[in-house]
Amino acid sequence: MKDKIIRIRPTELTDGLESEVRWYSRRMSAVLSRAKGAKVWDAAGAEYIDFLTGCGALNYGHNPDPLKRALLDYIEMDGIVSTLDLRTKARAEFMIGFEETILRPRKLQYKMMFPGPTGTNAVEAALKLARKVTRRTNVVAFTNAFHGVTLGSLAVTANRAKRAGAGVPLGQTTWLPYDGYFGPSVDTADLIAQMVQDPGSGIDPPAAFLLETVQGEGGGLCASAGWLRRLCKLARDIGSLVIIDDIQAGCGRTGTFFSFEDIGVEPDLVCLSKSLSGYGLALSMVLMRPEHDVWAPGEHNGTFRGQNHAFVTARAALAYWRDETFLRRLADAIETLDAWIARLVASDPSRWSARGRGLLRGVACGDGEFAARVCHEAYQAGVLVETSGAKGDVVKFLPPLNVSAEDMDDALGRLDGAFALVANDYGRGAELASGD
Repeated sequence: MKDKIIRIRPTELTDGLESEVRWYSRRMSAVLSRAKGAKVWDAAGAEYIDFLTGCGALNYGHNPDPLKRALLDYIEMDGIVSTLDLRTKARAEFMIGFEETILRPRKLQYKMMFPGPTGTNAVEAALKLARKVTRRTNVVAFTNAFHGVTLGSLAVTANRAKRAGAGVPLGQTTWLPYDGYFGPSVDTADLIAQMVQDPGSGIDPPAAFLLETVQGEGGGLCASAGWLRRLCKLARDIGSLVIIDDIQAGCGRTGTFFSFEDIGVEPDLVCLSKSLSGYGLALSMVLMRPEHDVWAPGEHNGTFRGQNHAFVTARAALAYWRDETFLRRLADAIETLDAWIARLVASDPSRWSARGRGLLRGVACGDGEFAARVCHEAYQAGVLVETSGAKGDVVKFLPPLNVSAEDMDDALGRLDGAFALVANDYGRGAELASGD
């Protein structure tokens, strides 16, 4: 079977068997077979530097040794795998480790809930709990938000194309403008406060405000610290909860474990998934202030409420956050990527602008075709990146948090070439159109 995969083109082997819904494989046709750190190899042996990292599910790179060793040891001893929400040693060790390593040093007091295994499961549970706590039904979500594609999460996702896939009306959501939506001259926090507090606005006080501090799929748009603080104060004033979706921006992606911890806000509920297991295994969690834990036993359940293999690797991943070498490497990687993006944008500010923060970064190109071509040329050069944003006009970068300086420099050099090649082609096109 290995020889068959290598010899036969992927389209001949599997595309007739798989649904038309597939997306990434249409843009990157390689049959991937092996991965380590920031690199992946296809079945023919071609090497790629991975700046997609499972859309942020592989913050520590592929097959990190400490996590792999912990998982293999657990499997070798016949450690129990699937247990609903029964007590297990793996579950308890992760929870205790998370409290000691992540929550306590940040002076955060949260209870932990493990819903279904994916990010959208965490969002669905958080929405359900917020409505139960407040006895309100409406939720405020924001322009360019993405929270998942199950119906509850899709109702608070702004992307028109994603929403169209529901096939039914999506309601119980009030859409309000994210920070900067109308440009730098309009403070949308003031606008939001006026609207939700005005009895004539038509907006009932919501159960919750749901937001990402950095809109990963929304194109790397960032909320400022002041905007977030004013929104949280408004929520408290009107009896609403604040839910921060840290599924993509959390687990260190912005430089701190939580994307909000250096901003001075403490959400009522926090949704985590993607890199929570640290190994690409499916695991999600909702953190809630203790006073909001109003669930009745069994009121929200599911078969895969914390798979033990994921708990094992998630606990092992906590060691990174006690490792000064890892934290220094993360800070260095952020500095390098910041400098590269700043230089690229400065070379043609009329064409490009910077997005995101930490290692959740992007370059807005103003043109979806341009961004898609950059991603294609990067793929041809051996770097995996993708587009984001409602118009697909942002080239997004998600390198591993512990990417080596050598791999970072190598990838950025190849990306330089991809941007330059597409820019040159566009320049020649403009010359031809003008008759020069």
